[in-house]
Amino acid sequence: MSRLFFRRLFLILPFTILPSCAQVEHGPALGLAERTPPVQAVAMSVDDNDAIAVARRTASAAVNAAAAAEDAANAAVTLVASVQVEPARSTASQQRTAPSSSGDITWLATTSAATAVREQSPGETRTASYQTPPAPLAPASESDEPLPLPSPVQVDGTLSLADIEEIAQVHNPTLAQAEAAITGAEGRYIQGGLYPNPQVGYQASEVGNDGKAGQQGAYVSQTFVTGGKLELNQYTAAREIEVRQQELESQRQRVLTSVQVGFYDVLNAQRAVTLSEQLVKISEEGVKTAQALFEAKQAGRVDLLQAKIELNSARVLLRNATNRQTAAWQQLAAVVGQPDRPLERVVGELEPALDELGTDAVMARIMSASPELQAAKAEVQRARAAMRRAEVEPIPDIQTQTGVQYDYSTQFAVVGLQVGVNLPIFDRNEGNIQTAYAEMIAADREVERLQLDLKNRLAVVMEDYQNATYEVERYSTEILPDAKDSLELITAGYTQGEFDYNRLLLAQRTYFQNNINYLAALREWWTAKLQIDGLLLSGGLSRGD
Repeated sequence: MSRLFFRRLFLILPFTILPSCAQVEHGPALGLAERTPPVQAVAMSVDDNDAIAVARRTASAAVNAAAAAEDAANAAVTLVASVQVEPARSTASQQRTAPSSSGDITWLATTSAATAVREQSPGETRTASYQTPPAPLAPASESDEPLPLPSPVQVDGTLSLADIEEIAQVHNPTLAQAEAAITGAEGRYIQGGLYPNPQVGYQASEVGNDGKAGQQGAYVSQTFVTGGKLELNQYTAAREIEVRQQELESQRQRVLTSVQVGFYDVLNAQRAVTLSEQLVKISEEGVKTAQALFEAKQAGRVDLLQAKIELNSARVLLRNATNRQTAAWQQLAAVVGQPDRPLERVVGELEPALDELGTDAVMARIMSASPELQAAKAEVQRARAAMRRAEVEPIPDIQTQTGVQYDYSTQFAVVGLQVGVNLPIFDRNEGNIQTAYAEMIAADREVERLQLDLKNRLAVVMEDYQNATYEVERYSTEILPDAKDSLELITAGYTQGEFDYNRLLLAQRTYFQNNINYLAALREWWTAKLQIDGLLLSGGLSRGD
């Protein structure tokens, strides 16, 4: 009896201990929490009558626990196969930490934290440790590096000067107006050479005489223009066409000059925005440095306040530069005839090739090539032709009329002929001749006035050009390099404790202020140079007449 009892006890004991060893430790893998929990060990009292039944129930529970453990292991294998391990990325949020060398169970989490892989070395403790991705690192500060000379941002797919000029040629309304003026002058040329139309009509005379129908028939009248009036009309109109053509060239040059000046204003404003953004960035770093020094009791509150003042001043400068860029673009868009065109970046070379210009040589070129002056000279020719046309106006034109009538009394056809002229007795066109003569004198004086005006405008523009040329040269060759070297030396000395923070602020302010002055000098230089190249013609939305 005792032998049979111990035999049954040895059969029951393994299945009683097995469920307590089959517990599965759950990790963060999806789906494991929904599986059957491990079977807890059950305390049993065994006697002779129900030992076999208890053993069967215990064995069944152990089998279920073993099945649950096997399912969990299979699920883990499946998850491992489905996870795609991505290579290490440059961003810290996507980096994965290698398995710990301490031997603990390590969970390798991806950025989505939706899957996990559990690794365990044989014979090690089943203690799970969870590892999350490290936080992104803050960008390195560049406050200790030398400040570079600002340069324009080059962006692909933006507008060049040639693109904007082409748009202006199509959409600027003043060019269409000038072309319409030429078309009108051509129409006057055609009309001025046309002969007067003949007149035809019905005529009757002696109707009712002796109860007869009298004489009835038709007539034709024609005026013959004398004195070369038609030729002079066309000659005058041809001179007007020349005037309008020169005005078109003048307006085209005005538009091109305005477009070019506006283009370089936008380019200059873009550089100013870039410079201001760099100044704001440096000022923000300065505030951070001053704050850290103040908290470390290595700098006073005055230094911190001064850094904040510099930052706010830089932000004001940036806002002004941004507003100027917007205004410059709006002016340029208006000149090209597309005022609603959104703000775009322009690309070009802002630094010029400096050259010396002689006033006499520039004046000679303007006098010979200025379409404005050529239009004034063509106006003189038109005024002289108009005066000549007014002088021949009193010459009477010949008026003729011929008619054919049928005489119902004599039963014969009767032919009539009339020839007449206007006698210039009271109206010899004196007033129109005097007006034409005055216009001719005014046209002559207009050429003289325009020549003096060109010399006057050139004197102002040449002064601006020469001043701007000297400034640009000094800034680009001496002032800016010296300011940059000075800032680098003071920055290095400040890092080593040789200079205080106010000295560093002064160097930064001097560097950026000289860059701003350099941009202002460049703006003046381009405006003056383009006006000289444009023959002193500007105002793309102003009419030359």
